[in-house]
Amino acid sequence: MDHSAKAESVDEVVAEQVAELSRTPKEAATAAPEGEPVSPEPSTGITIDQVSSHEGVQTFISLADRYLGEIGYTEHGFRHAGLVSKISYNVLHRLGYEQRISELGAIAGYLHDMGNFVSRSLHSQTGSVITYDILKEIGMSYKEIGIILGAIGNHEEEFGNPVNPVGAALIVADKSDVHRSRVRIKDPQLFDIHDRVNNAVERSFLRVDDGARTLTLELGIDTELAGVMEYFEIFLSRMIMCKRAAEHLECEFKIDINGTKLL
Repeated sequence: MDHSAKAESVDEVVAEQVAELSRTPKEAATAAPEGEPVSPEPSTGITIDQVSSHEGVQTFISLADRYLGEIGYTEHGFRHAGLVSKISYNVLHRLGYEQRISELGAIAGYLHDMGNFVSRSLHSQTGSVITYDILKEIGMSYKEIGIILGAIGNHEEEFGNPVNPVGAALIVADKSDVHRSRVRIKDPQLFDIHDRVNNAVERSFLRVDDGARTLTLELGIDTELAGVMEYFEIFLSRMIMCKRAAEHLECEFKIDINGTKLL
């Protein structure tokens, strides 16, 4: 048997499966033979509820939030996980992606910061390794696990890139969570710039307009607590990453602060 030919065959099958799972509804419809319905994307049926209730997930997210609190970071616990999960789902769902892709977005959003309980540094890579074991134990397929791991492993602006629709939605959802409820410190005199900016944000909402193909981050900022320029001082790299993620979803990323469109 020609082993090199066999390896190429396997690689082609895997590439085809991943490409199929990542297609937009428009792409899938175009690829389908004329007159034939587009078949639903394969699914293991693993849901966000099954994943979020897993003992390991509950334990590791709790520890991650506690450890980040010890070193002075804003909230990264169940509130953040749940919100990013819902936003990731909504982005994909409203843009017309298949239900299963939206569900994978919700799962990736919930798990994306779990690696922080090991270390803040490279937590996206650490989290991916941990996530693999958990999702395989639950019974998810390698194909779906691969989509989720690619999303989680690429959600940080230092080295991440939107590699698939799930990852793109995760990036935008994660970077959109700026709000005073994330601030742990009660004394404003002890705030650093991240605490000060988060504390100034009274409203944060990601508006998805499928018709206009826009993702707009709408922020309400109390400018007496922090200036708009302070927001961009610490979040500019994140907004650039959101722009790339939106482009991957064939959208345009916009920012609206206090009713004024800045991007």
